[in-house]
Amino acid sequence: MSAPEVATPILPAFGGACLTGVMPGLLGHLYGRTPPPQWMPSPVAGARQIVLLVLDGLGWHQLEERAALAPTLLSGVGASITSVAPSTTACALTSLVTGRPPVDHGVVGYRVAYENEILNILQWSLGGVDARMRVPAPVFQPCPLFPGSPETVPVVTRYDYASTGFSAAHLGDAELHGWHTQAGLVTGVRALVGGGARFVYAYYDGIDKVAHARGLGAYYDDELRDVDRLVGDLLGVLPPGAVLVVTADHGQVEVGSSVEVLGSDLMDGVTLISGEGRFRWLHTRPGATDAVVEAARDRFGDIAWVRTRDEMVEEGWLGGVPSATVSARLGDVVLAPFTPTAFLDPADTGELRLSARHGSLTAEEMMIPLLSWPST
Repeated sequence: MSAPEVATPILPAFGGACLTGVMPGLLGHLYGRTPPPQWMPSPVAGARQIVLLVLDGLGWHQLEERAALAPTLLSGVGASITSVAPSTTACALTSLVTGRPPVDHGVVGYRVAYENEILNILQWSLGGVDARMRVPAPVFQPCPLFPGSPETVPVVTRYDYASTGFSAAHLGDAELHGWHTQAGLVTGVRALVGGGARFVYAYYDGIDKVAHARGLGAYYDDELRDVDRLVGDLLGVLPPGAVLVVTADHGQVEVGSSVEVLGSDLMDGVTLISGEGRFRWLHTRPGATDAVVEAARDRFGDIAWVRTRDEMVEEGWLGGVPSATVSARLGDVVLAPFTPTAFLDPADTGELRLSARHGSLTAEEMMIPLLSWPST
């Protein structure tokens, strides 16, 4: 008998206040094609230039809980929107810059099945070997980037991300400006908007890194204070008519050492494991899906949402029906915890070093900020 679920997943609000609508909404307004959607913060409507700052890992719940630490951030106009599923960087950033759900762009997680192997999306490697030649990024992820922009978009990001396969997949031929420090991010943005750039995309990953390494305690709080100062510094360099917009890709859940191991009752029917600890895909042997999903629900139904691929599609987790190409990257059964735990993949034990994690459909992971300020 299946164990009863004790939580309701937060599904992506595709077609509404979701990460997929941010880029089309901003660029559509900026270049005079469409008005901003009603859920977009009101300062955007008056913008002649827009700086979009993505704060990797900053969830709405974590921000609200620390309101006293981030007065500048919480002075912005706006509220929360949803991320996508899985709520993880590779998937969410690709959805942001394409304006498309994961089922369209095909970057469906951190570790993705590819020809019976696992492609690490962030490293763009197969079996630890650089896969940029074997798996060309524009073929793997074919959706157009920065929809609605007639110009090449300048991107201010970490200097060492420029040459990665993932950057090729989700930034394409964008004009990359590398920063080494927070101050360098501000300097890069100031130069670009001062030079007349209509739209600037800026990315900062400090919150995510600190949460993974140290959890959601004192180190996280101090990093949030610094990020709040970063937002203030960016506001200080905006020219008249410019607007700063801040969003994120996902939130975080403190997991620590709580890890679930998949037993032989499940693994006898599994050929491959992909995804991440809080969105674990099981690829099953032919004819074994029913047995695997039943075993998973019996064992883990009180701590995780257990779904087959078809159930996920029917419930709208991925934003549509996958093509044959994308479907081959998805597992047959997914385990997505609603408790603060993660599912182990023996082939990816590096995840065990992570204190806070993300990927599932809890409010803490799925709800992210969308805030805006006009220049002062």
